[in-house]
Amino acid sequence: MSLHTVLVVDDEPKIRDIVREALASDAERVLEASTGHDAIAVAETERPDLIVLDLGLPDMDGLEVCRAIRAWSSAPIVVLSARTSEDDKAGILDAGADDYVTKPFSVVELRARIRAHARRARMPSILGSDAPIITGDLVIDVGRQTVTRAGVPVHLTRTEWALLRALIAHDDRPVTHDRLFAQVWGHAEGDARLYLRVYVAHLRRKLEADPYRPTRILTEPGVGYRFVLTP
Repeated sequence: MSLHTVLVVDDEPKIRDIVREALASDAERVLEASTGHDAIAVAETERPDLIVLDLGLPDMDGLEVCRAIRAWSSAPIVVLSARTSEDDKAGILDAGADDYVTKPFSVVELRARIRAHARRARMPSILGSDAPIITGDLVIDVGRQTVTRAGVPVHLTRTEWALLRALIAHDDRPVTHDRLFAQVWGHAEGDARLYLRVYVAHLRRKLEADPYRPTRILTEPGVGYRFVLTP
């Protein structure tokens, strides 16, 4: 699926060249910015369909750029950064980024992530649709709160349903532990990772063909979880 305009924000010309070449067949225009202030200005003027954003910019942190753009734009933001700490990944996702790819990166993976976000940007919100979600042998009807796997009804508890809804609402984007915990348990106190580990294990046993090798509910190490609609 072709994008009209992509904005690549990185202070390294070689990285911008690599990303530009990788997107040659997927985007009609690839714009570039080497600083945070330029990125915000170009985004406001050109309104790109998708943004590839580095965090280590010379004038301001990419986290600030993400927050500034996300304040008015819903365009997918894919972070491309050498930072690998859990706090950095969770922080940028909570700030509004849609995905995180770590440098050094695979061009094939980057293209796949970008194309996936481009497809989702053109689709209506899952939870805003009356149509059931069908992925492989799994059929999820959010409105009726029913799930079938290979035609067999699957019983989910209220908490399992809340967790599944929170995951699929993010359309195959990684969701941080803290965000999932807040959406499922509200303001309750407790160990978010422990709670989630237990209930994700429950969901995997019910929804995955092999819960020990999941293809739908994936772990984002140190960050959270991602529900894959088309494993």
